[in-house]
Amino acid sequence: MLALPMACSAATGFQACLAQLRGNALSRGVSEATYDRHVTGLEPDLSVLEALDAQPEFVTPIWDYMAGLVDEERVADGRSMLAEHADVLSRIRSRFGVDAETLVALWGVESDYGRVSGKRALVRSLATLSCMGRRQDFFRGEFVTSLRILEQGHVAPEALTGSWAGAFGHTQFMPSTFEQLAVDFDGDGRRDLVGSVADALASTANYLARSGWRTGELWGFEVRLPADFDPALAGRRNKRTLADWVRRGVTGIDGEPIVSELSAEAQAGLLLPAGIEGPAFLTLRNFDALYSYNAAESYALAIAHLSDRLRGRGPIGAPWPTDDPGLSRAQRRELQQLLVARGHEIGEVDGLIGSLTRNAIAAEQRRLGHAVDGRAGQRILRALRPAQ
Repeated sequence: MLALPMACSAATGFQACLAQLRGNALSRGVSEATYDRHVTGLEPDLSVLEALDAQPEFVTPIWDYMAGLVDEERVADGRSMLAEHADVLSRIRSRFGVDAETLVALWGVESDYGRVSGKRALVRSLATLSCMGRRQDFFRGEFVTSLRILEQGHVAPEALTGSWAGAFGHTQFMPSTFEQLAVDFDGDGRRDLVGSVADALASTANYLARSGWRTGELWGFEVRLPADFDPALAGRRNKRTLADWVRRGVTGIDGEPIVSELSAEAQAGLLLPAGIEGPAFLTLRNFDALYSYNAAESYALAIAHLSDRLRGRGPIGAPWPTDDPGLSRAQRRELQQLLVARGHEIGEVDGLIGSLTRNAIAAEQRRLGHAVDGRAGQRILRALRPAQ
């Protein structure tokens, strides 16, 4: 690969970087016409550098994360998607072995069933990240691959938008993942993860199948630990047989013996996302496949739990170790409306807790004499609701 400037902050430096990237793109299958059409005159999007380098203002507690991602709205919408796409989901299961509920859950977590998939022009974002900031080598590969996607006509140029880092489509594939694993499931000759739900869900099933998905097996299940349980035994990768967990006093969440169609010799890890005082889960091989999609245990747990809810199972049984549980998206919108009614400027009432909303919450916490952390939880919502 051509050596490129490690940083280009000025517009002239960016254009020089793009000129060097051109040769690399052409050598990797991008035509001059495609490169020039989509890159000539491109200006950097410096906001992606802020996203790349931003430090989180606070660590989201797992109970907030789960409350926002697996709420009644997402469950109801997911059930509608299961019914609407029942035929294609059945054919996908027949071909790839991944069940409908898992695929729809992943779709819901990744893009809220296609509603929130990112609005940034991919080529511009990836060009910026290829020439500025950290991880330029990685983003250069994604940049060239995004141009190959356009070259091959899989996605219309105006539709190739996504996150700041380059993920796009209903289930948020990076360009390199698209190139390796996307499939044309609707038979139109294109692998269109933006305009075709069938292509997106089948491609996701292909990803999970390649990641070791085991047809018909559970992802795992919630369990109850004995009072004297040693938390050092926990860890997704610290696997033991189900028989061994049973010998150590682990039961179903209802206190009954673990019942599973799996062999007693099946390997399972113990996940304690909020520590020993919170809910506990034994996770199997399919959980690891979900984890591989985004390399975060909280993310995989959200998909796994949502898939269970779509199968008709109930909420997580054990309480989270907090006296201030998280809010659903409907509750977050209600909180924002209450803040607006008190004169706070928070932008759009959309259920997304950004800096303006957190600042408004902090102001109200200060007024009420609460601990000031700007967090959207049940306590501040209850405090701001009108007296009944």
